[in-house]
Amino acid sequence: MDTKLTLMQIFALSTAGMCHALLGSVKIPLSRKLEIDEARIGSLVSVFGFTLIPMAFAAGFLADSWGKSFVMVGGCALLIAAVLVLAWMKNYATTLLSVLLLGTGWSALVNVLNATQGPAFLPLEEIKDRLSFAMNLGDFVFGMGAFVMPIAVAISINKLGLRTTFLLFAGLLVLPLALSFGVDWERITAPPTADIEDAFSTLLADKFVWICCVAFFFHVPIEACVATWATTLMKDHKVTETRAAQLLSAFWLTFTVSRLVAALSLPKGFDHLVVVVMAGLCVVCTAGLVLSRSRELTCGLLITAGAILGPIFPILIALLLGHVDQPLHGRAIGLFFCIGGIGWAIVPFAVGTLAKTTSVQKAFSVVCGCAVCLTVLCIILNFAGGH
Repeated sequence: MDTKLTLMQIFALSTAGMCHALLGSVKIPLSRKLEIDEARIGSLVSVFGFTLIPMAFAAGFLADSWGKSFVMVGGCALLIAAVLVLAWMKNYATTLLSVLLLGTGWSALVNVLNATQGPAFLPLEEIKDRLSFAMNLGDFVFGMGAFVMPIAVAISINKLGLRTTFLLFAGLLVLPLALSFGVDWERITAPPTADIEDAFSTLLADKFVWICCVAFFFHVPIEACVATWATTLMKDHKVTETRAAQLLSAFWLTFTVSRLVAALSLPKGFDHLVVVVMAGLCVVCTAGLVLSRSRELTCGLLITAGAILGPIFPILIALLLGHVDQPLHGRAIGLFFCIGGIGWAIVPFAVGTLAKTTSVQKAFSVVCGCAVCLTVLCIILNFAGGH
């Protein structure tokens, strides 16, 4: 393994996780500062997801054609710009611009980081057989960033204010950018296929690839909605704002630890079975959130949701990349996040709009429906033929 690559991967994954949790972490002070309701918060989350649709696809093409290093540097630069815009936001339009930049930069960053999970955490000769381990281990690091974000933001805002908090985070994002210049990108990049466009056409015709992508379409909004509205669900059950922030961090902790457990304990060949079981449990958990009338049950289900949701994404993308030739990994990941971005754009918007006329809890019936569809697709994936 390349030590410089591993170090860059750890810092980049941590900050990518922080960016993933950023909107949920600042939702309450942001809505208070801008004087906006749940529907407009939902719109911001949807805009973040919407940017994935074209930008994830574009990042995949650029990574395969221009190189991972170019996409990595560009992604970090855009994230820094997004956070700096947030630091000086004046109104909803400014915030919207920052979210567009955030989604674009994040799309570029995660495309490269998912493609380099294997070589960052495994010897090159072991990648094919242990890709689920590398994906779960890398996403454990990602989840650690998401876990510390709500706590760090709450402490920083109380002591330093919202603007200084964003400025400190922008400074932190410089670290993975600087470390990326020390990575030997040629060593971990396979030469392109003789006719990459024909190979890409084959990729688009592959039913296994499409099932993975559509499964992610239903999975990613579940994760986004739970992370974004967890604090609101708890506040509606009379949980204090401080306690809700602490429990949101507990959600991210279980989310993170479940990935480490999966990395260390998932037997070879059991990927499909585990993802089906987790998706089924996701149905039970989200249905419980819709029906719960108890503060304790709601808080418990939200924390449990973290443990259930955690390993689903790493296993899905490990199955995808294990099935696709390496020279097309950028485009496969781009397609994966592009399709997922459509779900990320549509579902939180629907939940936010429905919550405005009913309640967030009732609106979570949409999230439960996504969990049902995810389960069905994971079952179908088991018979579609993998790697």
